Amino acid sequence: MNLGNLTEYPYPSARRVLMGKRGAVATSQPLAAIAGMQMLWAGGNAVDAALAMAIALTVVEPTCNGIGSDAFALVWDGQLHGLNASGRSPQKIMRSHFDGMESIPPQSWEAVTVPGAVSAWRALWQRWGKLPFEQLFAPAIHYAVEGFPVSPYTAQIWKAAEKIYLPLKEACFQPFKEVFFKNSRAPVAGEIWSSPAHAQTLREIAASGGESFYQGKLAEKIANFAADTGGFLTTADFAYHRADWVNPISTNYRGITVWEIPPNTQGLAALIALNILEGFQLGKNQYRYRETGEFYHLQIEAMKLAFADVRRYVADPNYMQMPVERLLDKAYAQQRRSLIGEKAIPLANPGLPKGGTVYLATADNDLMVSFIQSNFTGFGSGILIPETGIALHNRGCGFTLEPGHPNEYAPAKRPYHTIIPGFLSQDDQPLGPFGVMGGPMQPQAHVQVVVNMVDCGLNPQAALDAPRWQFVGDNCVLLEPSVSEAIAQELVNRGHDICQDSSLDNPQYIQMGQFGRGQIILRQNNTFIAASEPRSDGLAMVW
Repeated sequence: MNLGNLTEYPYPSARRVLMGKRGAVATSQPLAAIAGMQMLWAGGNAVDAALAMAIALTVVEPTCNGIGSDAFALVWDGQLHGLNASGRSPQKIMRSHFDGMESIPPQSWEAVTVPGAVSAWRALWQRWGKLPFEQLFAPAIHYAVEGFPVSPYTAQIWKAAEKIYLPLKEACFQPFKEVFFKNSRAPVAGEIWSSPAHAQTLREIAASGGESFYQGKLAEKIANFAADTGGFLTTADFAYHRADWVNPISTNYRGITVWEIPPNTQGLAALIALNILEGFQLGKNQYRYRETGEFYHLQIEAMKLAFADVRRYVADPNYMQMPVERLLDKAYAQQRRSLIGEKAIPLANPGLPKGGTVYLATADNDLMVSFIQSNFTGFGSGILIPETGIALHNRGCGFTLEPGHPNEYAPAKRPYHTIIPGFLSQDDQPLGPFGVMGGPMQPQAHVQVVVNMVDCGLNPQAALDAPRWQFVGDNCVLLEPSVSEAIAQELVNRGHDICQDSSLDNPQYIQMGQFGRGQIILRQNNTFIAASEPRSDGLAMVW
C-alpha cells in the first residue's frame, strides 16, 4: 500500500507525519510516549516500550484507564498474535440479582468485572520482554510520586467527570473521590497531580511480576473491600483469571489485510463494514468524491448493518451463537450490501455509553504492537481500593439483561467489549498498528481511517485529520463541524437524522472524544511513519 503523499495535508492540522528508522511510539499522552521511547533508548524492544507506556498511562491519563482496567493487544513478530486480557464477571453474582433492572448501573459494584490489564502486562513481557519487568514501571512510579502537570485534554475529561462522581454518596465511592477529586474538584490543566498510593501499588506489581494482583496481597485487598462495601469480587475470581492468546480475525480490503481481535470485542463490526464497502467504488475522483454526501452515506449504511449483526451476536466466545466465519463471509457481505440504496435504512441500534480508553502503538525492526487499555466509561465504576490507587473499571455494563441473548449477564463470563486494537498487513508483510479509541466510535473510526488511506490515498496523519461522522442509533448521525453544510444537507435528503447543532461547535465537545482519538505507525521501505490524533494531547515519536 502506498502510504500517500507525505507532503499533502488537505485538512486543517498542525501535525505532520514523523519518520524514523529504528523505532516509533504513539499514544494519547506525551509523558507516556516519552516513557516508551525511554525503553527503546535503554535497549528495550517495542513490547517493552508498549508496556512502559501502558503502565504510565494509568497515572498520567487516569480519566480513561487505570490499574483496574482491561486490555487487548496485537503483536507482530513475523506473524500476528492476539491477546485477550479482559476479565470475567464475579462467580457469585447470579443473573437473578438484576431482576427488575433495565440495565447495569455504571457506577456500582454490579458493573465491576475482574480487571485484566495487569495480566496483559505480565503475559506480553513474559513472551517478548527484553528489559527487566521492574524497569518498565519506573516512569509511571516517577510520575505518581513526583507529580506531573495535567494535560489539557485530560483536564477537560476530569472536569466533566465531576458531575458524575462527586454526587456519589455510598461508602464504596469515598476512597475514589479522595484520590481523584481532592478538595471536591478536578485538577485544572497544568496543575501538578500526584498519587503516592499508585506508586506503592505499581512497585508491588513490579516486584511480584504481577502475581500479587491475582494471587497475593492486592487481590486480598480488593476482595476485602468488596466484602465490606457490598461488592461481589472474591480472591477466587482473581485466581481464576487468565489472559488468553487468541487468533486474530481479518478481512482483505482491496489487497490490504485488516486485523482485529475476535469476540468478545466489537472489532468484527469494522471487518463486516469493510466487506460491505468493498463492493462500492469509494476512491473515484479521490478528493472530490470524498467531499460528497454519497461517500459518507455508503459508509454510514455499511456501519449500520455491521452494528446490527454485532449487537445481536457478539459475546463471550463460549456463548456465541453465530460463527465469526459466517459473518465475515464475502457472499454474506454481498447480500447485506444489496440492502443499501439511495436512502437511509431505518435500522435501530441500542448504542453504548461513551468510552474511557487509551490506545498506543509501538514498533521496532523486529516487533510491532497495537495495544488498548480501558476503564469503559471515563474513570469507570467510581470504586477505588483504599491506599492502593486501584480504580476499578465498569466493563460489566457491556452485558445486556435481555433474556436469552448470547451477551446476557452470567457469572464467570466475559462481557461485550468496545475496545479494539487494529493492525494492517499486505502480502503477509506487516504494515503496522493502528487504533482509534472512543466506545462505539472505535469500529466506525477504524473503517474511516482505512477508507481514507486505502481508497482516498491519504497519508496516515491526513487520514486521522479528516472530518469524521458517528452513527449513534436509528438514523441519527453525528457530524463534526468541519463537515460541509452541503454534505450535511445531502445526508438529510437521503433520510439521515443529522446532528450538527450548536453543541457540536463547542471545541470541548470534540475534545471529549465523541469522534475518537487515534494513533498510527506504519512501515514503508524500512521507514517508520507515525501519526497522532489532532483531537487530543497525543504524541508520536520516532527514532
